[in-house]
Amino acid sequence: MGLLSDPVRRRALARLVLRLNAPLCALSYAAGIAWFLALAFPPLTQRTYMSENAMGSTMVEEQFVGGDRARGFARDFAAHRRKSGALPVAWLERTMRSVGLEVYTQSFSRKLPFPDEIHERYMVSGTNVYGILRAPRAASTESLVFTVPCGPDSTNNQAVGLLLALASHFRGQIYWAKDIIFLVTEHDLLGTEAWLEAYHDVNVTGMQSSPLQGRAGSIQAAVALELSSDVVTSLDVTVEGLNGQLPNLDLLNLFQTFCQKGGLLCTLQGKLQPQDWTSLEGPLQSLQTLLLMVLRQASGRPHGPHGLFLRYRVEALTVRGINSFRQYKYDLVAVGKALEGMFRKLNHLLERLHQSFFFYLLPALSRFVSIGLYMPATGFFLLVLGLKALELWMQLHEAGVGPEEAGGTPGPRALLPPAQGVGLASLVAPLLISQAMGLALYVLPVLGQHVAAQHFPVAEAEAVVLTLLAIYVAGLALPHNTHRVVSAQSPDRGWMALKLVALIYLALQLGCIALTNFSLGFLLSATMIPAAALTKPHGPRPLYAALLVLTSPAAMLLGSLFLWQELQEAPLSLAEGWQLFLTALAQGVLEHHTFGALLFPLLALGLYPCWLLFWNVLFWK
Repeated sequence: MGLLSDPVRRRALARLVLRLNAPLCALSYAAGIAWFLALAFPPLTQRTYMSENAMGSTMVEEQFVGGDRARGFARDFAAHRRKSGALPVAWLERTMRSVGLEVYTQSFSRKLPFPDEIHERYMVSGTNVYGILRAPRAASTESLVFTVPCGPDSTNNQAVGLLLALASHFRGQIYWAKDIIFLVTEHDLLGTEAWLEAYHDVNVTGMQSSPLQGRAGSIQAAVALELSSDVVTSLDVTVEGLNGQLPNLDLLNLFQTFCQKGGLLCTLQGKLQPQDWTSLEGPLQSLQTLLLMVLRQASGRPHGPHGLFLRYRVEALTVRGINSFRQYKYDLVAVGKALEGMFRKLNHLLERLHQSFFFYLLPALSRFVSIGLYMPATGFFLLVLGLKALELWMQLHEAGVGPEEAGGTPGPRALLPPAQGVGLASLVAPLLISQAMGLALYVLPVLGQHVAAQHFPVAEAEAVVLTLLAIYVAGLALPHNTHRVVSAQSPDRGWMALKLVALIYLALQLGCIALTNFSLGFLLSATMIPAAALTKPHGPRPLYAALLVLTSPAAMLLGSLFLWQELQEAPLSLAEGWQLFLTALAQGVLEHHTFGALLFPLLALGLYPCWLLFWNVLFWK
């Protein structure tokens, strides 16, 4: 306390902080990058293990042998689907009843905020079909879900056939202690969301649907299956859900365990597991898988039907059958046995999955990084913002501390007398204008799509994207004039106070985002923090302006798309990348209004206004 209360010691501390601020910031940022890269190496990545005692052993005898029956169901389903041009609801009802299930249907409809050009739909209506296998050994208090999504442009016939064959097989067993729901949804994720909202008696997306006539118990876990062929070479598992949510790690461990037991080749992010961790090749391959997961989780999209179950506290994952050029192939019997084993182990659960991790990263299917090991990377980044904010605060409140005393280059300078303060009222104008631009970016594209389509030769979806870009670019011209509203008595104090507020605002946002979606918080921190720390109205302004533009939220999205394609070994040209960028903008807005994805409002209402504050600082006069 004496150090802070003594003016002489406090001034000496201020000189020390100002002298070492730049090297400390550079060291902290480099430490954050190095820490993240080290997550792919064995000292920081750990082997996965089963935490739930009820699922700790795979000593169950899988008896499923209905491969031929599954293929027959798949052929009949495909034929009736081609004949009707939609989901064959009547055939599904009849078939599910024939295998001994309680069968119900649910109709739903949804008007999208603007046309979805990828799936070519605007007014969507469909029907979900589900059958319930009642548990013979317990009351209907708990249940499991096995779901297969069916879209107009997806060929998931084999998955429907396997679902029906497994339902027939499960019907003949007497050991079930939980109800099992076999769900076939129409229009992919829209049908899944409609069914989940009706099952839990909520309406969070504006979906119009009929109430469910049949219910089972509280859903404990769910598995979604997507197959496009009778034979598969590998099973790829997807865990990233809506807004970056992840299932309990034990569910993923259970899937991997039964794949190993049945000799099935399983992949993560489409990548095989590294075999040699002693050489550099293994960690480099795991780093590629880790980056793919970070990019996918940061998008906040539900990468499969399981992503919507996670919103309702239901542990779920999506399994996709891949048929590639690999030598070893597996039929539907092998896939069915793995799924049977998973459901039999989930049937043993006495409570919800909770003993393993909910926050983790996966450099490989058999290895994970826990939250306690990956959070320091973001902590180092946020330390940079804290150091820069401390530097500005000391420059604003300490008298006689200038560049010479702080170890900077000597030269003429203007002292900042402590008696001349900057009122918070002077910062209201730039803050309000920046937030107003963010609000316009969030509201106007969807509201003004019809007006734009009437006055310009574009479709509604194109109008939304073009309005987004127009407002985004217009924001670059407005905020840097707001300094004229601020008192001109102390211009240096004005931009320093504004940057101090912007640094604190950015640090709070990135800290909160990293706690809920580490991948998104890490990507935003790694891109935005260097420009935020360097920006000032003095020095090479064109260089700072270029750095700010290259690290803006839109540029980060564009760069992430190019990085994703490079990691997938499918590089894009500039024209292809720009077209993919426009598509990603439209899908981000659509998924926010359709499913409640939070990436678009986070960028529009939070990070974009904060970025405009730094743009304001750069052009301060």
